[in-house]
Amino acid sequence: MTDKKDWGLTVRGLVKKDNKILILRRHPKSRNNPHKWELPGGKVDPGEFFDDALIRELKEETNLDVNIVSLFEAVEDRFTSRRTHQFINTVQLMMNLEIISGEVQISDEHDDFKWATMEELKDLYDNEMLTGSLKSTLEKRNFKI
Repeated sequence: MTDKKDWGLTVRGLVKKDNKILILRRHPKSRNNPHKWELPGGKVDPGEFFDDALIRELKEETNLDVNIVSLFEAVEDRFTSRRTHQFINTVQLMMNLEIISGEVQISDEHDDFKWATMEELKDLYDNEMLTGSLKSTLEKRNFKI
């Protein structure tokens, strides 16, 4: 029998504008993936619907009000829990989003944001500057978003 694994659900949003994708850079003091770029989003709280969690996380991290359009991709990732300091495996749902209103204003979880072209994402990928889940998503999609 294998060791028990803890699992969590994380949601991320793919927000496009003018053929660019919104990515956020994690704060350098972050426990997980410091100074790496990721799609906005976060963990789903116990008892919370994933769509509510995604809308909440986007508002908290970017100040954007969004609408969920469709499922984009699902990937598996691993991170260290803030509570237990143990590794947790997550299923990450990447959803296509549309902006309803707002201008990007990032939270203190991140220290920068950018609207990245596909070429910029490839460069960040090549330079190991993306989180594991974003790397996996680009690989699964053959770098086509």
